[in-house]
Amino acid sequence: MKIRLATVWLGGCSGCHMSFLDLDEFLIDLADAAELVYSPVMDVKHYPENVDLCLIEGAVCNEDNLEILHQVRARTRTLVAFGDCAVTGNVPAMRNQLGLGNPENVLQCAYVEHAQNNSGLPQGNGIVPALLKRVVPLHEVVYIDHFLPGCPPPAARIKALVSQLLAGAGVKLAGSDLKFG
Repeated sequence: MKIRLATVWLGGCSGCHMSFLDLDEFLIDLADAAELVYSPVMDVKHYPENVDLCLIEGAVCNEDNLEILHQVRARTRTLVAFGDCAVTGNVPAMRNQLGLGNPENVLQCAYVEHAQNNSGLPQGNGIVPALLKRVVPLHEVVYIDHFLPGCPPPAARIKALVSQLLAGAGVKLAGSDLKFG
């Protein structure tokens, strides 16, 4: 029986998903072992129930990220913080220094002070999700089963982790699995 696999993209650059696609022919093996049930690379609007494994990229930056993260945790057996933004906050967390605890400062800076055209805050419900006071890594919000470091994690590291999880083995990333580049 195939496992139910999902990938999620929160506040980040999608580099982790690009690295995932670099799995090349392992994606064929993965398709034999897993059913992709949710991902930004497919057109599914709502995160499903009973997901076995989810790789979740990006930091928690706004209310929408917070909501989906809680939903993902509640509906997923094994959750992997996928890449440095998910693990540490990384580049998205640099906003914490700009906002100084007030996310409105960040919006003002981006949309008014440094705008070249059409200066002004975006208007309308749902255009810009409400920013959190601080950008945080996933583990500051929910329990994370495994951490997959890298910016982005190389395909070989992703393959090592996913292969171990598919085999039902204990996860151990060491040696060449952790090499960068």
